[in-house]
This record gives sequence, C-alpha cells and structure tokens, in this order.
Amino acid sequence: MMEKIPHHLGIILDGNRRWAEAKGLPPLEGHRQGLDKVKKIVGWCLDRGIRVLTLFLFSTENWSRSKREINYLMRLAKAAINDDLEELDKKGIKVKVIGQKERLPRSLWGVIDKAENLTKDNKEMILNFAMSYGGRAEIVEAFKNIVKKKVSPAEINEELIKENLWTSDVDLIIRTGKEQRMSNFLIWQGAYSELYFSPKYWPDFTEKDLDGALLDYNQRQRRFGK
Repeated sequence: MMEKIPHHLGIILDGNRRWAEAKGLPPLEGHRQGLDKVKKIVGWCLDRGIRVLTLFLFSTENWSRSKREINYLMRLAKAAINDDLEELDKKGIKVKVIGQKERLPRSLWGVIDKAENLTKDNKEMILNFAMSYGGRAEIVEAFKNIVKKKVSPAEINEELIKENLWTSDVDLIIRTGKEQRMSNFLIWQGAYSELYFSPKYWPDFTEKDLDGALLDYNQRQRRFGK
C-alpha cells in the first residue's frame, strides 16, 4: 500500500501517431487505440484512490492538424464522453470538459452538457477531459472573468486567480511518448507538480506503468520551495 497517492493526476497522452507509424498502421488507428487506453486508465485511477484525473485529449495547438484527423479526433472524443457515460455515473465519477468549448463542434455540445449535468453531483472522482485546452488560454480566460467581475487590481491575488481557473492544482503529471516537456498543459496548476516522463507511447501504457509512476511519486519529498 502506497502512503502517498496524488489527489490530482494529470496525464499528457502523447505518442498515438508515432505508435501507429512504428507498427506500420494508419495514424488514425493510433488514436483509436489511444481511446481504448483512456477507458482503462479511468478505472485504474479510481481503484487507486485518485480523486481528480485530468486527461489531455486535444490541445489548442492541435487545431492546426489536417481536417480529416481533427474530425476523427472529435468523433473519438464524442465516443469517449458518451459511450461509457452510464458506467461512469454508476461509479460516482463527475465528468467535466475543460478548455475552449466554444471551438468544439456543435455536435459535441449536447453530449458534453448531458455528461456534465448527469454526473454533476458525483463525489468519487472528478474526470476532466481537456479538449481544445491550453494552459495559457486558461489563464487568459481567468483574467477575463476577473475583469468582468470588476475586481480592483489591489484585490487580485493567487487565490482569486485559482478560483477562476478550470481545474485545481495538480500533484503529479505523467507524460508518455518519449518527449519531456509540458506542452502548455496545466501550467498554472502545475507550478509545483511532480513530473514523470514515460518512454512508452500512450497506447502501450499499462496498469503496471501507472503503478511505477505512482511508486516514483510516493518516494519523492515535496518541498514546495521550503
């Protein structure tokens, strides 16, 4: 039994296309396999007592990809939210979509509203799907909200900004796919996050790999600058 389990875990799901390329498969097959792993990781995290899980599904930068790939990713996102919604609700999981929702296809809006409304009172875990998400965009939106509330400059502090962000501080960020950078993910919330980089592409990430990351986290001493 691990003594320290991260309250909030964020995962950058990287490497779907490179996984497919390495296996001689179309890039879209990598995304499909990645979705299958998303469904599994939610259950693994719930079993281990993680209370908030944020999955980086689609970034603000990903809009520069081909229309064909974007359309496919949006269909997968719809399936990720919709297909297992009843099961997620039964398990007490609160589903949220964080990001620039207005940029997402209208066909997703109803699915998102349904998921968020159905699960809004659930308490076992918060599952954030980060879609059309960027950490800088999130901070910009937070300041816009503060301005709308006509808060004076003297009243603006870190706590107020945190209250206007899309999600809470993150304890551990896992990134798969060999790259070692944050890529505009939870850049405010991750100021003191522990970072774990897995060399595996996302479709190859296993339950054992998750436990390895959590064990590594468990052995670290978090000082928060002290």
